[in-house]
Amino acid sequence: MFDPISKLLLGLATGMVFGFLLQKGRAAKFHVIIGQFLLKDWTVVKIMATAVAVGTVGVYALVSMGVATLHIKPALLGGVLLGGVLFGAGLAVFGYCPGTSVAASGEGRRDAMVGVVGMLFGAGVYVALYPALQPIIKGLADWGKITLPQATSLSPWAWVAGVVVAITTGLLALARLSTGRQSV
Repeated sequence: MFDPISKLLLGLATGMVFGFLLQKGRAAKFHVIIGQFLLKDWTVVKIMATAVAVGTVGVYALVSMGVATLHIKPALLGGVLLGGVLFGAGLAVFGYCPGTSVAASGEGRRDAMVGVVGMLFGAGVYVALYPALQPIIKGLADWGKITLPQATSLSPWAWVAGVVVAITTGLLALARLSTGRQSV
């Protein structure tokens, strides 16, 4: 039922490193997140895009080495939409995403601690309401347990390379845009 302890410890270690980097990158600061909402401070986008690129390479490398396994969930459009609405509403009200709220809690921020308790409560409510939510979650398209490499018949590494190139290009464009704004 559970993965071996080595995989769980690897997940714990990488999660701690990610939290540390969120904190050092100032992404756990409320004013930085508000700056992102106002399109004035791109710190959060830069950190999260870098995390996606590194994570994409890392996950596929770990899977290739047999250190990790992928557990593909069905692509349920209703679930994605419901999750997106709940995540977006929580982010707008709370001012933190789940990762940054835990990092901010680690810094001792009481507002974040209250929010983490709220997230745990909300998760419990979701579990309790899960049977009633099934018509919404499963009511729209169900594409099954499919990945983009499977859907396109391309190598996973082609997708990894594409993600890394797209994110790198986006970050370079963002850096150029930010530099242009500062010189004006």
